[in-house]
Amino acid sequence: MVRPDSHRLDDPPDATATFVEFLDFECEGCRAAYPIVEQLRTEYGDRVEFVLRYFPLPGHVNAERAARAVEAAARQGRLEAMYRMMYETQSQWGERRTPADAVFRGFAEELGLDMARFDSDYADPETAARVRRDVEDGVALGVQGTPTFFIDGQQIPVYRTEDLREALERALD
Repeated sequence: MVRPDSHRLDDPPDATATFVEFLDFECEGCRAAYPIVEQLRTEYGDRVEFVLRYFPLPGHVNAERAARAVEAAARQGRLEAMYRMMYETQSQWGERRTPADAVFRGFAEELGLDMARFDSDYADPETAARVRRDVEDGVALGVQGTPTFFIDGQQIPVYRTEDLREALERALD
């Protein structure tokens, strides 16, 4: 569920629950869930470990590229900034049939990243392999689409906004 190298958005030392999201930065459903997850992080981030796992869907031309851009930013300590930027700008690059590599490079410049390193990491086969490992883990866990949420290893079906909050409350009781 969570690997040692999985990205943690919040990792309190006394966490009593783990929240994992398998996401696709190009997925409109993930974009819709983003403010909900951010609100949960605000409310529970001192007690819950929030983990991000990549799950780019094959039908999204830029999903895997976006995941590689976030991963390349993470290698410079800017995971969360790039994660936020992807969702906040999704309408500018998502659901396009053309690669958005230059757009993502522009985001890296805007974040002040070392561009030679970003370019190298973005193109590094290990970056793509890192994304694939998350996808493989997701498939093994039964993830079929995004967003998919797990709390303490249990997949949480989400039909309404409160489902995640209620599942977190149960996990914390």
